[in-house]
Amino acid sequence: MVGHTELPSQNGGSTPQDRRFGTLAVHAGSPHDPTTGAVIAPISLSTTFAQTSVGNPVGLYEYTRSSNPNRDNFEQAIAALEHAKYALAFSSGSATTAVVLQSLAAGSHVVSVSDVYGGTHRYFTKVASAHGVHVTFSPCIEVDVEQLIRPNETKLVWIETPSNPTLGLVDIEKVAAVAHRHGILVVVDNTFMSPYVQNPLDHGADIVVHSVTKYINGHSDVLMGVAAFNSDSLKERLTFLQNAIGAVPSPFDCWLAHRGLKTLHLRAREATTNATAVAKALEASPHVISVNYPGIDSHPHRAIALKQHRQGMGGGMLSFRIRGGQNGAHLFCKYTKVFTLAESLGGVESLCEVPSSMTHAGIPKDQREAAGVFDDLVRMSCGVEDAEDLTADVLQALDMAVAASKQAENGTA
Repeated sequence: MVGHTELPSQNGGSTPQDRRFGTLAVHAGSPHDPTTGAVIAPISLSTTFAQTSVGNPVGLYEYTRSSNPNRDNFEQAIAALEHAKYALAFSSGSATTAVVLQSLAAGSHVVSVSDVYGGTHRYFTKVASAHGVHVTFSPCIEVDVEQLIRPNETKLVWIETPSNPTLGLVDIEKVAAVAHRHGILVVVDNTFMSPYVQNPLDHGADIVVHSVTKYINGHSDVLMGVAAFNSDSLKERLTFLQNAIGAVPSPFDCWLAHRGLKTLHLRAREATTNATAVAKALEASPHVISVNYPGIDSHPHRAIALKQHRQGMGGGMLSFRIRGGQNGAHLFCKYTKVFTLAESLGGVESLCEVPSSMTHAGIPKDQREAAGVFDDLVRMSCGVEDAEDLTADVLQALDMAVAASKQAENGTA
């Protein structure tokens, strides 16, 4: 659907394109119901829609796999917030990845950052390769991309920025300039930042993808994905695959995700405030080896954050290496009281996990460590609780985990 939806104009004001993020988040894709005047759209659960005559549906819809009012509303809102012409929603972030890769012909080649979400790595290495699409991983894609491009074969460059889980940043504009010289599309997974903190299309990306499950929905109760882009030819190709493959979200999930989206700017700001406080507390602790958080000056790619992120924000995600090895990391997650030990991220509640044993366990250890995913790495998603409670929780868990690790070492020595 076209991204810049007309917003209610009874109070006058600027055009939809001029409106700022919070106004778009609340109003884009949210027309008042013309029949009842309802401010919030009803949930349209019907799977099929009546036709007045053969081939002439009453309204815009025929069958809900092909399109649905709630999905259209959500897609319009995402397109507006990602500064895109189009957006397409899918049943999960992984389904979004799959459809983008499925759009490539057999024999195609992809260049990807090596530090990607474990599910993305699994799809690239186990599924895409089975239908003839091959992926080369690079730990430093800005430097390597030109050399890794295979003439007439490379069709896509895949970027996660920040990367998962080491929070490395990629200069999108720099990579896109190289890729576009060779006629190659650039995809950016923007899940960690959300459309509020970063808009990859503005920096030269051709497609931006999200796991809607995370920050966009923001309440840990929806599984969804979305892709946004400007190309008419991509719209035709990806819409065909969306319908043909059928990995689409339910109307209720679209309604929930759209509701969550309306407070994204508020949640993203609070998560950034909290993550910044936690990162600084971790950085000052003698129990911590290193902290990965793009919102603090010690991050090696801080200059990219200042260039690409809204007001240089770091977002709500961080990771750190704890003293005490894998056991220390496991114990830390056991001893937290406000942070919940669980996979996923981006919800209103704070979560922690150990990537090497959980989200990235399927990646061989040598490849994990080459990307900086060591056994002592803890990943944290800061929610919207009070920053003082989160920092206190982290510090007490650190003390307990490191002390217990030392006792275990002494006991086995």
